[in-house]
Amino acid sequence: MKSLFLFLVFAAWANLALSQTRIFGTLRGQGSAEALEYASVVLYSHRDSVFIDGTISDSEGKFVFEKTPPGSYYVIASFLGFDPVPSPVFDLGKNQSLDLGVLLLSASTQSLQTVDVQGQRIGTEFRPEKQSFSAENFEAAQGGTATDVLKNLPGVSINSEGTLAIRGNTGFVVMINGRPTQGDPMMLLGQLPANSIEKVEWLSSPGAQFDSEGKAGIINITTKKGATDGLYLQFNGKLGLPSIENYDNKAPQERYGGDFNLNYQKGKWDLSLGASYQRNDIAGKRVGNVYTIEGDTTTYFPSEGERSINEVNYSGRFTLGFNPSASDGFSLGFYGGVRDKVRTADILYYDNHQEYPGGETAPFQYFNANDQNRRGDFALGSLDYSHTFGNSSKLSTSILYEYSMLGGPTINRNLGYPDLSIVYQDEYNSNDNPLNGFRYNLDYTLQPGAVGTIQVGYQYRFLDHFGDFLYERKNNESGAWEMVPEFSSEVDLKRIIHTGYVQWDKKKEKWSYSAGVRTEIMDRKFRLQDKAGTIDTTYLYDYIRPFFSGNITYTPKEDLTWKLSFTQRVERETTFKMNPFPEREHSETLEQGDPNVLPEFINTLEAGMIKNWKDNSFFATAYYTRIENLVNRVNTVYNDTILNRIYSNVGVGKSIGLELGTELFFTPKWKAYLGGNVYHYSIAGEFDGRAVDQAAWTYSYNFNTTYNIFKTVSSQFTLNYLSRRVTAQGEDSRFYLPSLNVKKTFADGRLALNLLWQNIDLGALKTNEQRITTWREGEFYTTTNYIQEVDMIILNLSYTINRSKNRAKFVKSEFGEKEF
Repeated sequence: MKSLFLFLVFAAWANLALSQTRIFGTLRGQGSAEALEYASVVLYSHRDSVFIDGTISDSEGKFVFEKTPPGSYYVIASFLGFDPVPSPVFDLGKNQSLDLGVLLLSASTQSLQTVDVQGQRIGTEFRPEKQSFSAENFEAAQGGTATDVLKNLPGVSINSEGTLAIRGNTGFVVMINGRPTQGDPMMLLGQLPANSIEKVEWLSSPGAQFDSEGKAGIINITTKKGATDGLYLQFNGKLGLPSIENYDNKAPQERYGGDFNLNYQKGKWDLSLGASYQRNDIAGKRVGNVYTIEGDTTTYFPSEGERSINEVNYSGRFTLGFNPSASDGFSLGFYGGVRDKVRTADILYYDNHQEYPGGETAPFQYFNANDQNRRGDFALGSLDYSHTFGNSSKLSTSILYEYSMLGGPTINRNLGYPDLSIVYQDEYNSNDNPLNGFRYNLDYTLQPGAVGTIQVGYQYRFLDHFGDFLYERKNNESGAWEMVPEFSSEVDLKRIIHTGYVQWDKKKEKWSYSAGVRTEIMDRKFRLQDKAGTIDTTYLYDYIRPFFSGNITYTPKEDLTWKLSFTQRVERETTFKMNPFPEREHSETLEQGDPNVLPEFINTLEAGMIKNWKDNSFFATAYYTRIENLVNRVNTVYNDTILNRIYSNVGVGKSIGLELGTELFFTPKWKAYLGGNVYHYSIAGEFDGRAVDQAAWTYSYNFNTTYNIFKTVSSQFTLNYLSRRVTAQGEDSRFYLPSLNVKKTFADGRLALNLLWQNIDLGALKTNEQRITTWREGEFYTTTNYIQEVDMIILNLSYTINRSKNRAKFVKSEFGEKEF
């Protein structure tokens, strides 16, 4: 902390000494204290009102003019939906740095109802530091979740499990309205309604002021915001029609739900309430073929059966904001709910037999009834405060506490077939995992000066996660349940992280520079005990490590920008992937972690360009990523019919690729968006004493085209495609999802009806189907085709009162989402 204090003193001195020939200030909304991003600020001469210079405000509402000659001036700030605001006239002397303070813009009361504008809205913005995408332009996602929005972004792909990957990596951090969260991104995105999203931003090379976690960078989701006092209220309902395809599942799938968001703002107060209930079932089946080799004997156990998912999510949110002045803001938030997900895998093993030199055993068949339930009850609260000083410096602090109770049993029963009354094996494994998490942030942005903008900050995080894993097997003779010691355990993970960072940003004419370092001190303590009382071991791991980042951009002309960036990041593993005691997934699989697993450390280098012309835009980015201590899922043979699935470090992963994206307007009514990514991915290392060496080219693309048929009717076709890709011990096949959406609005846009045809197949394609294959020479081979529901018809209905007044912001999970 001493070094941080000395740096603050030095930076403040340098800032005061070198701040020369500058005019700067901050734009905020009247009564809300909200920063206005992308607002226009124009500098005029006071003598004759001649235009001198122009700029736009950044994400914090700040603007700056540099190298302005001495004279008498004034500025006019303007923003869509607000009345223009002129500043007082001011005199600028030679080598003077002048702070105009905070300019407050009031919401415009002018009616524009007589203006009828038809055409497509620009949905993307490619900038050197981030890519921004308007959620409204992905119509097929409306009524769904944030996952349905994100899967359309360039470089993003989705697989059969519904897991998103960016440039092939599943590790990324999600922020909500600029607030970092550390939860599992897939669970977090699956909870957030797409209707509440204004835009999505992807930062592939974040600076030091952002959390260092996330292999693929940061996704920032901005919820819809308004600018005026009053009430905003939105209701959304969803109803899925009965399944068209028959997968012989034992129960019909249900899809329905609803949510509401209420925001009321009056003067200095801002109140948000929200609640959501969603039932999202997916039908499906799996067809697999597995064999293991032991000596000269090969055991085959092909299978086929149901693999469906029933999922229920319900939650409530509350946030109260108070802005006593344009410079101060408080926010108090609570969030609680339940997530309940049941995966059913009722599989028939129809030809279990062994082959050996000279013969084979008679075929044997049995039925495996398997239900895996994963439930999470959670509650969290946060308190935030920010203050902007008169010289535009800013201080902000945040406290978050979270409690979660994670758990859920897995039921695994091997039965006779066709006589299901015969019980060969009846097993039950349960777990209770209470989690306590705490995070504190303190951030300070120094006054912009000639040396640029300097940010410094500190973060403290604490995680305490206890796990009680009990595995029981029913004694077929006595009928009593008996504990299985080799599968039963207690674990306790405690992790403490202290972080300090310094970030520097500077703009000069056509060049922009940034550099930063984020230093972490991490202490991890993992205690492991077995239920038999014979094992009590503590695994310790710690590090002190800097994470560097830097960015250079060059804009030779307004419509062209070149960039070069570098970032270092980390990916930490969950408690589940550290527990070495196996958990029974289903008949043929045990799953376990590695208590000595190391965090993944990532280095990424990027070079690219951004080109704009008229309403069209294009970007291209070449990148290289190296992942040290790569964590992958690998298999070993447990016995002749069971594989042991282990999460462990397997070596080094490398990616070199090219990412492209464009938005094109063909006519005022017709536009298209295309994003793609192609890269060469390689894994080199070893596991269990044997080499791991895999490499292949992979590509993905996301395409959608929108056509406005009439003023209130539009249609959109979407295609998400992922090619074959390699893993540490095998490969995953291609995967694709085509969808069609038709949208009709009523009552001047307040009421919207979406008819979505999801996962188009028509019985002729291989939509929503993916084959996963793994092997190890001389030990095992497994290939499983996961076939999930297609041709799903969903109706979404949304009604909004005062849609322009929405500014709801809710607190999000920090710890428990990731463990879930």
